Amino acid sequence: MFTGLVEEIGVVQSISKSAKSARITIKAEKVLEGIKLGDSISTNGVCLTATTFNGKSFTVDVMAETMRRSNLKHLSPGEEVNLERALRVGDRLGGHIVSGHIDGLGTITKYENEDNAVWITIAANSEILKYIVQKGSIAIDGVSLTVAYVDDRVFKVSIIPHTKDATTLLRKKTGHEVNLECDLVGKYIEKLMGAKEQAPKDQGITFDFLSENGFA
Repeated sequence: MFTGLVEEIGVVQSISKSAKSARITIKAEKVLEGIKLGDSISTNGVCLTATTFNGKSFTVDVMAETMRRSNLKHLSPGEEVNLERALRVGDRLGGHIVSGHIDGLGTITKYENEDNAVWITIAANSEILKYIVQKGSIAIDGVSLTVAYVDDRVFKVSIIPHTKDATTLLRKKTGHEVNLECDLVGKYIEKLMGAKEQAPKDQGITFDFLSENGFA
């Protein structure tokens, strides 16, 4: 689990791609402090496992499913990525609970300046937008943000100066894809409601049955 509060911006040192997967080495400093083999590091919002590391970089293996669902497939040497170590029990949860499991991709369509903030408009498909609510949380390339506007085509977030400096979000151009992870709560509710609707109706005598028929 992560918080969506980016610890540092790393730089892709090398990337070796096979037919569907990849091995990526990323130059970093902060996230290497206390690192152990097998530790999870959020990379542009994707939970990845450090397979090797030294004092200046770490390497991760990216499987085919992750490449298909995320913007990691577009990375090349020299590109910057948002990095965050996994949440430790007892840490402050300053952002929101982020799993590092990407729901899909969005496309940046517009930047707008407003005083000290910058609005970002992101287009996404209906399968993602149905989980996005105004004033709810969303992780964009691993950055925890509050949704300020949403309709059936796009949603918007507003970036403060600190987020501008501490992440890669405003270093991208319109048309660039970003990784999106929606809040977990909506997905769990949908799953549970679907299971309830599909449950067999003939379940024998229950307390609800007795209550509905005046016996309890």
